[in-house]
Amino acid sequence: MHNEAAFTPLAFERLPPAEQLAQSRAFLARMRSRRSVRQFSTEPVPLELIENAVATAATAPSGANQQPWTFVVVAVPALKQQIRAAAEAEERESYEHRMSEEWKAALAPLGTDWHKPHLEDAPYLIVVFQQVYGLEADADGQPRKIKHYYTTESVGIAVGLLLASLHLAGLATLTHTPSPMGFLSDVLERPPNERAYVVIPVGYPAADAQVPVIARKPLRDVLIVRTGGG
Repeated sequence: MHNEAAFTPLAFERLPPAEQLAQSRAFLARMRSRRSVRQFSTEPVPLELIENAVATAATAPSGANQQPWTFVVVAVPALKQQIRAAAEAEERESYEHRMSEEWKAALAPLGTDWHKPHLEDAPYLIVVFQQVYGLEADADGQPRKIKHYYTTESVGIAVGLLLASLHLAGLATLTHTPSPMGFLSDVLERPPNERAYVVIPVGYPAADAQVPVIARKPLRDVLIVRTGGG
């Protein structure tokens, strides 16, 4: 098989052990302070913070390096209002008819319901779309489908980087997944190969913002270390 891959030397800076540990601890401390926020200030946020976060998300690894994501940043009040109205309609139907009692009991400690004012209050909504397949024009200018690999995993990693970048920039976020989300493709006029993955309101928290009292699992419950040859 002919290998057409091209390579370049890796740019990698190896840090002294003390600096490695310091940076690791500092990042952990910052991320432990991240919380999902549902009460947002309408105060404007510099667009460059959003652009930088999306650029960071776009550095994520992806299956076959196909980068199967689109980030639609929404700041137009009328569009946010339209998204809120559609999301609340779906969420109300879910809370009243689709969700099992077990599901609603699991959500109860978070204090959520079908009302979603954050979709209008936050200065930006980042709607992340998963490109389930690629579209490319052939020699005749006709659209041709390109198979994409590991799209769900790839977009999930990118969203993680996006949330971390926004948090480190001093912004509050919420991962919102109204179900179903097909209305987002219609409202934002996305092509047929894109499927809505998550809506992320972004901004500063409201002055009186509150978050539910929750606990994260201790490290011993989520980490398994296997060492040695046994």
